[in-house]
Amino acid sequence: MRLLLQRVSRAEVRVAGRTTGRIGVGFLLLVGLTHGDGEDQLAWMAEKVAGLRLFSDAEEKMNLALSDVGGACLVVSQFTLYGDAQKGRRPSFLDAARPDVAIPLYERFLALLRERVPRVETGEFGAMMEVELVNDGPVTLWLER
Repeated sequence: MRLLLQRVSRAEVRVAGRTTGRIGVGFLLLVGLTHGDGEDQLAWMAEKVAGLRLFSDAEEKMNLALSDVGGACLVVSQFTLYGDAQKGRRPSFLDAARPDVAIPLYERFLALLRERVPRVETGEFGAMMEVELVNDGPVTLWLER
């Protein structure tokens, strides 16, 4: 499982002009899943995201978690996180889980995240999406399990 986390002051995802998810302060999570992913990876990642202290306290130190700032998560599926562009000019996506495997994993990750984060918004799995965000900091982390 690969996840690109961006701390945002706001983010939105649209499908065919229709907003499917919108948050203010929080994390935009781009999520990629692979063949060997299962409950262990999903639970670890949900716990990690919920507990990360990436928001500034009164002394301007990154010391506060999502729950401390009333933050939310906007989760967008992104199989291209498993793209391999080492050879040629067109990436291979063989390492990305196929939809029949990825969709249940993605839905389970959302459920686990919702147990830990009060507000979780999403894109639409497999759809062509427009993602708009204001990266706060910028703060961006690559998480993999």
